[in-house]
Amino acid sequence: MTTPLPPVLRHPEKAHRPSTPGLPKPNWIRVRARSGNGFDRTQAIVREAGLTTVCQEASCPNIGECWEQGHATMMIMGDTCTRGCAFCNVATGRPKALDPFEPGRVGKAVASLGLRHVVITSVDRDDLEDGGAAHFVQTIRAIRHMTPTTTVEILTPDFLKCDPAAIDRVVDAGPDVFNHNLETVPGLYPQVRPGARYYHSLRVLDRVRQRAPSIFTKSGLMVGLGEDRLAVHQVMDDLRAAGVDFLTIGQYLQPTPKHHPVARYVTPEEFAAYRAVALGKGFLMVSASPLTRSSYHADADFQQLRAARSATNIRLGRQGDCAQ
Repeated sequence: MTTPLPPVLRHPEKAHRPSTPGLPKPNWIRVRARSGNGFDRTQAIVREAGLTTVCQEASCPNIGECWEQGHATMMIMGDTCTRGCAFCNVATGRPKALDPFEPGRVGKAVASLGLRHVVITSVDRDDLEDGGAAHFVQTIRAIRHMTPTTTVEILTPDFLKCDPAAIDRVVDAGPDVFNHNLETVPGLYPQVRPGARYYHSLRVLDRVRQRAPSIFTKSGLMVGLGEDRLAVHQVMDDLRAAGVDFLTIGQYLQPTPKHHPVARYVTPEEFAAYRAVALGKGFLMVSASPLTRSSYHADADFQQLRAARSATNIRLGRQGDCAQ
């Protein structure tokens, strides 16, 4: 007789971490939970399709605003991650087998929500030979089939343990935006993102740019983890060297006392300064504010991103399709 596996703890890798009381939140990052017809409709569609959203799993502070507008970020390949990052509220453990019908359900949900732009992300799946690349491809294709005019933004894991060709297969599926977050400065990786490698993540973004220059590349940082200003500026330089178009910078918020503590709350004025520096370094677009998250206002941001590239191409006298 087989002994049943114990239930997966939400954060087993953090069970032995000391609890760190959170710092009092300043008034500029307080948000009010919203509800309304739009929020209820989004919630009903997500539930009916049996989908997971990063909005819920990662305890995003913007869920009320986004869901009221019908914008939900789908999280594919389950709700359990094979990594144990110290900042993340997604459950860690042994994931279930992939659901082959999930891409179709995502496509139907996108159609039901009437999304002009959708963000698809996932948990890390180090248990899969391709890291879940084929599942991303199938999801992109399902959305393209059901809503051909919807633009698709993907926020991927790093495919660290995979053949690099896995990244190529995702790129060849033709997402409009390929996002992979660096999350923090390299000096904090051992404490904050121990299962990842800073320079590998940079190579992922550079590989996308080299293979498909028409696809926008994007990456994001959290601040308030203990980094210093010059280290953030160096990350900006590294991202620009990899050809990244769009940078997001937001305040880290500690999900539970067992997660990495907030070192400090960065002021709105400091975020404005980061944005000015990043634009000066050549990013097409920068979103930097306390509540900025990777998929926050992604639809409107994508329209501005296309306009920025088009304007740059015109200024530089480049030919070709500027609207991609």
